[in-house]
Amino acid sequence: MTETSLASPSLRSALRHLWQDQRVWLATAAILGTVALFDPSQAAQSAQFAGQALLTTAPFLILSIALAAWAGATGADNLIARAFTGAPALMIALGALAGGLSPFCSCGVIPLIAALLSMGVPLSAVMAFWLASPIMDPSMFVLTAGVLGPEFAVAKTLAALGLGLFGGTVTHVLSRGGAFAAPLRDGIGSGGCGGARIRAPKPVVWRFWADPDRRAKFGRTARSTTLFLARWLMLAFVLESLMLAWIPAETVTATLGGDGLLPILTATLVGVPAYLNGYAALPLVGGLIEQGMAPGAGMAFLVAGGVTSIPAAMAVWALARPQVFALYIALSLIGAFTSGLLFQIWTTLA
Repeated sequence: MTETSLASPSLRSALRHLWQDQRVWLATAAILGTVALFDPSQAAQSAQFAGQALLTTAPFLILSIALAAWAGATGADNLIARAFTGAPALMIALGALAGGLSPFCSCGVIPLIAALLSMGVPLSAVMAFWLASPIMDPSMFVLTAGVLGPEFAVAKTLAALGLGLFGGTVTHVLSRGGAFAAPLRDGIGSGGCGGARIRAPKPVVWRFWADPDRRAKFGRTARSTTLFLARWLMLAFVLESLMLAWIPAETVTATLGGDGLLPILTATLVGVPAYLNGYAALPLVGGLIEQGMAPGAGMAFLVAGGVTSIPAAMAVWALARPQVFALYIALSLIGAFTSGLLFQIWTTLA
């Protein structure tokens, strides 16, 4: 009896620690296991889909992880933090412009966002970059122009810049009241203020590999960031695969035809859970526009889904505090609806 009573708390403690440390992996395994009981082929397809999605985003993830680890190991994060201590309006504008030109997808930008916030870059400038980056990049512009036309590509680019400026400005106004002082969750980076890095910057050592301590810091940062992203993105891609298998995007987006505000509002809301990815969604939206879907609804669908796709939203939830996540979602939805409405007005008047 005594051994059982002693073992039971120990077992509960071990299980509790296992859940706390590996709950995301366990949740992914539980989902795949449950699906395998009823549809083994779908479970295999979902696992393959998730693995392929990780491989597809790997170049962007590796670049972002390497940049974050390099900045911390060399001390270059001090320089970056000081570079973002200028006028807030200029920093927000630069963030939106950099986001519109960057090749990062909504998932690949996550580790870079974490690095920028931990460096002390203001959340307003980061939010501008964060919102603009997934919507448009040079390759996306070319593909959008080819599938939906140059007018749509230019409008989508303006939507990306406008959403970045709008989001950064709103975040700045709210931050002046003391909100979002520490945007990152505990244990991720060092928070968003970074005041010590700016007031007393440490020297930068570009050849960090010659210093054992800095070399070790590079490895720790790269490893922790990789594990963080891998577990959350794996879960997100598994959920996305099930959504695409059970709720075809063609069926969902086919309800977005018609005129007025309702199709744009519906496209904004539907674009969040039913989004494929920026490249796969373009021909689908193009075909639906030819079949009568409002151009403004197509724009709202692309903007909303690009920013708040399931993998990106889950990664943001894991990275940022709930109030920052709520702001991110709210700004995305408002920006997507406004972009669709303005584009619909433009196409009507043109």
